[in-house]
Amino acid sequence: MALMNKDSAVLQGAFLLADKLCLPSSLSSLQKADWIRVGHPVLEAVRELCGQDELSGRLPASAVSWIKKLVCAVWLKALSRETGEDVETAWRENPFFPLQNGLPDLNRVVLLEVVKSMAAAQIFARFLSSLPRSQICTELEMLVQHVRSSPTTEDDVRLFLDVWWELWKGRDEQKAGGEDSIETMFTRQFSRLSSESSVSPQAAKRLKLEDLKESQPTADVLHVLLHALKELKDHISTTDLCLQALSISLDALYTAFLINQPVVLPTKEKMHILSKVVGVREKNDEKLSPELIQEAQRDLRASHTPSQFQPSGMKLAEALKIITELVRFWQNSDLLKVSDGSKPSYSAFKLEQSVQRVLAALQKTEVTETMTEIDDEDAEKNVLRGLLESLVFPATESTVEVNMRVTAIIINHRLEDYQSFAVLFASEKSWSSHGALWTDCLEKNQAAFQQLDALIQLTSALVSKLHNESTDVSQSRKLMKVVADIFSALSLKDKNRALAAMLGLSSRGFFGHSVPSVVTEGFEKELNMAFNCIIQGGGAAAATQANLNTAVSLVARVAFQNPEATLRSCCHSAIFNKGAFSLMAKILQQLPGLKGDGGIKDEARSDEEESMDEGKDAPSGNALLCRCLQETIRSKSLSANEKEQLLKYLDLLMTPVVTVEGEKEGRQSFLTPQEVVNVFVLPNISTMGQSSFDVELSLQLLHTALSVDVQDAASSPHWVLDCSPFPLLYVLAQLQNQTLRCWEQPAEGAVPHWSMDTRELLVSVLTTLGQVVGAEVAAAPSRWSRALFWLYNKTGELDWTVRFHLKPVWGEHFKNEVPSSLLAVCDLPEQDWLGSDLPQYGPGTGLLAWMECCSASDSLRSTMLSRLSLDQRRPDHVGMFSKGLLVALTQTLPWCSVSQWTRLLGVLRELIASGRLHVPFSLEYVDYLPLLDLRGFSGVLRLSVLLLRVLQLLCGSSCSDWLPADGWAHVSRLYAHAVREMMNSVRDKLPLPSSGALNVTASTPPKTTASRDSDASIKDLQQAGASPLKSKESLMEEEAETVPSQEVLFVLSQLFCHVQHIQVMMPGGQSEPLFLSSLEILSHYEAVMAAFPLSSSPLESDNTRHFFSTITDNLQNQEMKAVLRQKIAQLVSSEA
Repeated sequence: MALMNKDSAVLQGAFLLADKLCLPSSLSSLQKADWIRVGHPVLEAVRELCGQDELSGRLPASAVSWIKKLVCAVWLKALSRETGEDVETAWRENPFFPLQNGLPDLNRVVLLEVVKSMAAAQIFARFLSSLPRSQICTELEMLVQHVRSSPTTEDDVRLFLDVWWELWKGRDEQKAGGEDSIETMFTRQFSRLSSESSVSPQAAKRLKLEDLKESQPTADVLHVLLHALKELKDHISTTDLCLQALSISLDALYTAFLINQPVVLPTKEKMHILSKVVGVREKNDEKLSPELIQEAQRDLRASHTPSQFQPSGMKLAEALKIITELVRFWQNSDLLKVSDGSKPSYSAFKLEQSVQRVLAALQKTEVTETMTEIDDEDAEKNVLRGLLESLVFPATESTVEVNMRVTAIIINHRLEDYQSFAVLFASEKSWSSHGALWTDCLEKNQAAFQQLDALIQLTSALVSKLHNESTDVSQSRKLMKVVADIFSALSLKDKNRALAAMLGLSSRGFFGHSVPSVVTEGFEKELNMAFNCIIQGGGAAAATQANLNTAVSLVARVAFQNPEATLRSCCHSAIFNKGAFSLMAKILQQLPGLKGDGGIKDEARSDEEESMDEGKDAPSGNALLCRCLQETIRSKSLSANEKEQLLKYLDLLMTPVVTVEGEKEGRQSFLTPQEVVNVFVLPNISTMGQSSFDVELSLQLLHTALSVDVQDAASSPHWVLDCSPFPLLYVLAQLQNQTLRCWEQPAEGAVPHWSMDTRELLVSVLTTLGQVVGAEVAAAPSRWSRALFWLYNKTGELDWTVRFHLKPVWGEHFKNEVPSSLLAVCDLPEQDWLGSDLPQYGPGTGLLAWMECCSASDSLRSTMLSRLSLDQRRPDHVGMFSKGLLVALTQTLPWCSVSQWTRLLGVLRELIASGRLHVPFSLEYVDYLPLLDLRGFSGVLRLSVLLLRVLQLLCGSSCSDWLPADGWAHVSRLYAHAVREMMNSVRDKLPLPSSGALNVTASTPPKTTASRDSDASIKDLQQAGASPLKSKESLMEEEAETVPSQEVLFVLSQLFCHVQHIQVMMPGGQSEPLFLSSLEILSHYEAVMAAFPLSSSPLESDNTRHFFSTITDNLQNQEMKAVLRQKIAQLVSSEA
């Protein structure tokens, strides 16, 4: 650090001139009174170097730097004279040596007069505060000694007070900190010089500053200062200086004794105090500036922060006593009265604040000393109260304009606590009416407002401003952009909090009330651009993490401005843009702040009747997304693909995703299943299909909601209990009852025809919901008893089979109520089953009821089969049972769903296999049974014949008018399903080998250890008159004898004939499912012939083609007939 240059020479010359002016004495023995005579050369030199006419007030940084160097050099020069510093050591170790060595010898008087003349108390205090505590006390005592020395002026007292208060304010953060700062070098040199006075020079090099920290354990800075003020009280003769002294002493008392941690003032209170300070100083001809506010902030912080100079020996009572004596003395001297007509005094304002703090703190302080001391303290408190009453001066109020200007300066210049002031600036809605100043502060300081609290307050102020009729359009657009930019800079976590706060203000954000159309159009353009960018970016296919983050940011920005419009766009894109549902769901899962208040009750109902009543008027969802979805759905009828996208969209939104809140990891969904059920299912499923949101879609949504894994296994109650479960179960039971009459012509206004897929879905939903509710009922049966009885009684009006689907709900609470005719054919225990006389089930309908039970569920099917009353030793019983079952099956088949029909097919196979069902095989399609082993296929053949008889009966004149066209189409699908099952059974009995395996089998026998020399074996065969070809034929003949290929062909021919016969009988004769079944049979027939060539001779295949063609000729549809004939023509034996 270079401290010697031309300017340094000017300073040295000034001090040499001052030294000459002291003759016959010198600066080393200067008296205080002589400084006025000899000090002007030094002051003139400093003014010249600083470029300032006056050294008081606020100086530029370069001037402060010069004064700091000067004070440091003079102080070290005086100290080196006192300690007798060795020059040889100084030039090596003292960086100030070039400047310091050119100065004449001087004493402490010169140092303190230089500090006083240049108003450098702050610089002096900063150097002082870097010293050990004991050295501070020593230096302060020297300062007091100098101040008290004659002549003592008010400037001397003011220097003492300024040093005291600067010490209390502490050191600011150093911009140019580190080991090279002047304060650090000064501290090192001070430590070195102090140690040289008591130890050798070699030891001084090893001595560190910390070794001197506590050399005097009893050093008490406050004790020195308060006693010094007590001694100096006679030299204070003006009111302003008196008020300053008392204010500083009270703040020192407060921060040293009455608080043990910083007092945090609300930002608004800070602003009012700072504004009052500015108001007072402006009336005293000071200009508002960042430096003025910074100084006021330092004063405020020092008055509310525990002092770094905590007393080590002084007690509170002693300090109070000194201050009380000072108050009495100055009151008696009439120095504590402030004239009403005078300008407001900053010292008076500070004293008023100090007294209020001390009095409030003394009220809370628990005094643990003697009663005498307590009485003394009470008296001293009374004196202070009297003091507060005596401070009568014009009230200082802070105006809105000053408040705003002060806050704006703090934010603009990033002064202390500027971020809190940014929040305050945003929260003062009235300030937004000041136009340019408010807008400019926001525009220039966006970074300061990039915090959640500030943005929330700013948003609220902007919303209020936008709703003002006299809003400036250009300014409004500018402000919206600024606020949106601030929002965009937040973290995702804070963005979500801001979105939630915006929803609290208005679901339409900035557009909650009437806004100029120009502003609205600008936002709509931004909204459309955001979603076009996302959709055109590739949708779900391009949803990389980077793209997703960008999409989330785009949506969040527009959502902050208008949540409702943004969610409406999300819903529209998810439903109507192919494949966009996945990306839209991922975006919303990243923005849980948009969930808002869904209006869904979180607590389970405590009263069952309430559950029943809620089902009558299902609540409309209050969640913003649900409302937007409802509007999107109502806007147009949805296609099948759009419905599918809606289902997938809601499924993803209900699926919980992993979220991290702090250090806790959890799972949460954007929409809860109960919200979806309450908003989209309950209102629409109870309107019985009269809503644009059809019942089938409601069922699909309910099924999706029940399938979402959101419930913790250990948690209770289940979310379903928030969705009026018992009324919902009853509505589903009603719908199930309607599906049982699905082929009847619906009455006007009733639910239209149900598809069997919907019926299957309904049964699945009813079963799942019943199991969930049943588990809750089992956990607290007494709580749900009334609801159970209500549901059981209501379902008594429905078909008796519906209650089987609700069995999981009431468990063993009620018996299974069935037609009495069922008990005649089934041996069921009375403790579980109850017969009921139903008008539709008279005598002889027991097997019909039995078949309906078998189709209801797997468990019921097992029960019915095991409890069937049939004496197989009586042929007449078996015959009657078989005939009755044929009729019952004919009555049941058309109304079966696929799953029910699958169960019945299993029942029929088991009955045939066990011999309980007798189905004679007729020669209807053959002249005689071939000499084949058909025992392994008897079950398939008998089942096919049975179904043929059923369809013959169903298609007969007595039953042909039962069903509409849709009903016959469904019967065709069920029969085709049965044919596929029979085909699968046939395939299992004769799996077709792969083409490679076929070639190996037809060309080469397996190798064995007995035929190692294959060439020799073939040669021997040739010599014996045999040929390799003959060997292959013999192998194939053996294979034909071991595999049932001919049996399979016979069974396939019978199945084909049965299918063709039924297709011809069907009304219209154009059943596509049966046509496809015929093609499947012919394809497999051809594959078997190809895999096993000897299974059919050329003559047999020719006869088969002729026979199949004859059967097919009965078809009415010419196109189907042509295709089948073409396929039949391909059934040619490989030997032909």
